[in-house]
Amino acid sequence: MSTLIIKNGVVSDPANNIDDVMDIFIEDGIIKKVDKNITVAADETIDASGKAVMPGFIDLNVHLREPGYEKKETIATGSLAAAKGGYTTICAMPDTDPVCDNEIVVTYIGVKAQKESVVNVLPIGSVTKGHRGEELADIGRMSKAGACAISDAGYSVKNAGLMKTALKYSKMFGLPVFTHCEDKDLSGKGSVNAGDSASLLGLKGISNDSEEIMVARDTILAGSCGASLHLSTISAEGSVILIKHAKERGFKITCEVTPHHISLSDEDVPAYDANFKTNPPLRSKKDVEALKNALKDGVIDCIATNHSPVHVDQKNCEFEKAEYGVIGLETAFGVCYTELVKKNYLTKNMLIEKMSLNPAKILNIDKGTLSVGAVADITIADLDNEYTIEADDMVSKAKNTPFDGKKVYGRIDCTIVNGKVVYRRLL
Repeated sequence: MSTLIIKNGVVSDPANNIDDVMDIFIEDGIIKKVDKNITVAADETIDASGKAVMPGFIDLNVHLREPGYEKKETIATGSLAAAKGGYTTICAMPDTDPVCDNEIVVTYIGVKAQKESVVNVLPIGSVTKGHRGEELADIGRMSKAGACAISDAGYSVKNAGLMKTALKYSKMFGLPVFTHCEDKDLSGKGSVNAGDSASLLGLKGISNDSEEIMVARDTILAGSCGASLHLSTISAEGSVILIKHAKERGFKITCEVTPHHISLSDEDVPAYDANFKTNPPLRSKKDVEALKNALKDGVIDCIATNHSPVHVDQKNCEFEKAEYGVIGLETAFGVCYTELVKKNYLTKNMLIEKMSLNPAKILNIDKGTLSVGAVADITIADLDNEYTIEADDMVSKAKNTPFDGKKVYGRIDCTIVNGKVVYRRLL
């Protein structure tokens, strides 16, 4: 039997409407007591005085790159980055090589994660075989093997009939469909947001309608068959309006936004710095403001990083040829706390809800809470001291962040998974 007690922290648990100085007692990975002034002997004591104690963060959108692209990231290194960022559960996107489109690859990722990951890793299966959008993958077998959702990662299923069939099958197996909304015929070979910044840089732009048209289509399809649909990486104001309308109609729609899309606009992109190249692109200031307000109003349900490691050689080239992608596991909480809480868009507990409780609800897993009896997945952070994000200090294999040198609040001090400390900042 192993025991751990966290003393004197400000326990913030939206699921139980708690935000108060309390202690947490953990036994064999399970929360046994949450109360003031717990007096009990424990194998380890963590003094969290002045720190925020929160349910561990859950990320619905992480590209771990393994198997196939271990030069960019691995399950092991990605999990270390997650732990350093306060994440205790991450969902692995299926854009691997081979594509995670069958039970064998789902099982491989699950077994590999059990052996090498310090956080919980939940594999996502592909909607279609090879992400080609031509034939459905075996959703039932992937579900049985442990897939938490299905997604074609950075692709939309182009054929509307096939997408509707996938939604029907997903409903049978109780799996949400995660979809990246983009009409490739409209986005074409664009590399930045369509607007003045694209014109100034002489780059081809990606218009908002390339996202919005797929948001409209997929929400209508989900509504027509009563399936659960989660829209990944929303970036445009028009998408927010469409999602709000779909929710008002009673459709089972949820959506996410990334930290970089609520903190950076196309005007922030330095000339040809490919670390700012992401898909969807950084949009206009008007879009950014709409995303922040949608988080506040509850139209956007959660925050996910879309952690996309890219090798330096694939970023250190012409902007148009550079690979899309921004890493985010190690920077997400600091960026979001600074941009959303410090600037009064969200309360602290609202942010925690977006990063922990709501993702757990979308996945229908028993996490995202500090309730007695829950698994002890816990994050402890220092909210008061400003620090500077430094790419060279990151434990991810990749360093492609647009936040290098940014000053933020909300530094992760400790991450606990299943009652075990997996990350502790050296003070």
